[in-house]
Parts: sequence; structure tokens; C-alpha cells
Amino acid sequence: MGRRAAAMTGKFSPKSPADVTDFVRAQMLGLVVSDGPGGYAMTPLPFLPQVGPAGEVVEFFGHFARANPQVAMVRDRPRALILFQGPHAYVPPAWVSTPGWAPTWNYAVAQFEVDIRLLPEENDRAIAELVSALEGREPDGWTVEAMGDRYASMLPHIVAFRATVVRAQVKFKLGQDESATAFEEIVVALGDTPLSRMMRAARQP
Repeated sequence: MGRRAAAMTGKFSPKSPADVTDFVRAQMLGLVVSDGPGGYAMTPLPFLPQVGPAGEVVEFFGHFARANPQVAMVRDRPRALILFQGPHAYVPPAWVSTPGWAPTWNYAVAQFEVDIRLLPEENDRAIAELVSALEGREPDGWTVEAMGDRYASMLPHIVAFRATVVRAQVKFKLGQDESATAFEEIVVALGDTPLSRMMRAARQP
């Protein structure tokens, strides 16, 4: 099945594929969910998005612990889901001066249907790229060399993978449908938080 991009229509859709990529990079920790004969399995993992020409997420790079039972499930059934949940909050009527306004919940979520390929030959690269993403911006950031000989002995205990995106569903419910007054009251009540900042960014033309 060919890859399908996330739809960019509807009031709660991201404004561009790049917004989805930025969201995934900001969250980084997602859930990979598989199903098998014994039921479902889920593992929280950090994911590195690989980006296509339009700024869209086309693939995820990551690694499992080799002892994780989900590895065998993925080997047998490569199709899986990768899920990200961003900042969220209940929004009570007490925050809004509009008469009759009902409570709601603001949130950002992304779901990617993927095909996973286990690639143990990329174990070292998976660790190197993850460490670079997390530590590389600091001049004194940690490197694998600090582990000494233990690093080489650790690599056989993981298995790298690449997850090709087949389909994406993304919903940023961030007050796009609120009046200007209600919107401002909500973000003021939230204060300077990741959710309020994301709401303001989504509100920009």
C-alpha cells in the first residue's frame, strides 16, 4: 500500500505537514502499538522522524530492547501504530464569560499507521542519532564514548527499526473554533504553558 499523507482540511487539522513534524519532534516519546495472536502490545519509545520533500513525516527511526516480546510481534506482523499525545487540558466554563458556553478539552494528537522493518545492522546508527538529537546541542553533551567498552557489549541487546508511514491522522483541537474573546480568556487562564503556546501558534493566519 502506498503512503498517504495526513489530511490538511477541517478546523482542527494542522496548517501544514511541517507543523506535524514539529509536533512529533517536540513530543519525541510516542507509543508503538502492535497486535498479534495473543492480543495487543505497547511500548513507549523515543522516535526520530525522517522528513519528506514537503516537510511531512515519511518514516520513524528508533530501536527496541531485543528482549521486548513486541519484537517478535513486529517481525511476524510489521503493520503497527505509532501514537503521540501532546499538551492537553480540561477547559471549564468558569474561564469563559460567554453565556451558555459548554466545557471542552483542548489537545493535540497524532496517529501514524506504519510498516516496521527490523534492522539490527543499524543498531549503532540508531543510538548515535538518538544521542545526537538529545545531547548534541550542548557543548558538554554526553556521548557513547563515555561508556567505554560497555557500549559495544550493549548493542546486541537492542534492535533498530525503521517504520514507514502508510497513513497519518492528526488532530490539533486548540480553540480554533472559539470567538476571539473566549480564546483569549482560555489562554490567559492556562498561563504560559505548552498548550497555550500551541494554541496561539495554531490561531495565527
